[in-house]
Amino acid sequence: MDNEELVRKIMAEVMANLGTTASTSASAASVSAPSNNGQRVTAAQYPLGEKVPERIRSASGKSLSEFSLNGIISGALTAEDFRTAPETLEMQAQVAESTGRTTLARNLRRAAELIAVPDERLLEIYNALRPYRSTKAEMYAIADDLEHTYHCKINAVFIREAADVYEKRGRLKAA
Repeated sequence: MDNEELVRKIMAEVMANLGTTASTSASAASVSAPSNNGQRVTAAQYPLGEKVPERIRSASGKSLSEFSLNGIISGALTAEDFRTAPETLEMQAQVAESTGRTTLARNLRRAAELIAVPDERLLEIYNALRPYRSTKAEMYAIADDLEHTYHCKINAVFIREAADVYEKRGRLKAA
């Protein structure tokens, strides 16, 4: 079995376990879901950019109406302005939930949390989560760092569950 197939099997098991630990994941989601001023969106407002453009902002705070080719050419818009805001991903998660796509909604919420994590750290974590790269303690330390440094509660739960699955399947680095 190659590494790619192994990662897919482990991820499938982690995702299956999410259903059995939904209360933990749901409570983490409710704690860390970005605020949308109490206004939920549904599939009726999708696509958000057409139906509720006034609610779309970039991570830098720019409104959707501020994005234009002239803004790019003039330098008024930078690469940083094109980063997605956690609130936008939360709205996308709400749309997914309104259509019964709860797994997609959970994935969008995990992504929303990770916006706060620097790209270099994300790459370190990605590499550390590959089979045989980390001990269980190291994976739990990554989860603790995400939770306490970046307030990524949903991702912390996810990584702890992955560590437990790696342990069961013998995919941890030897201590």
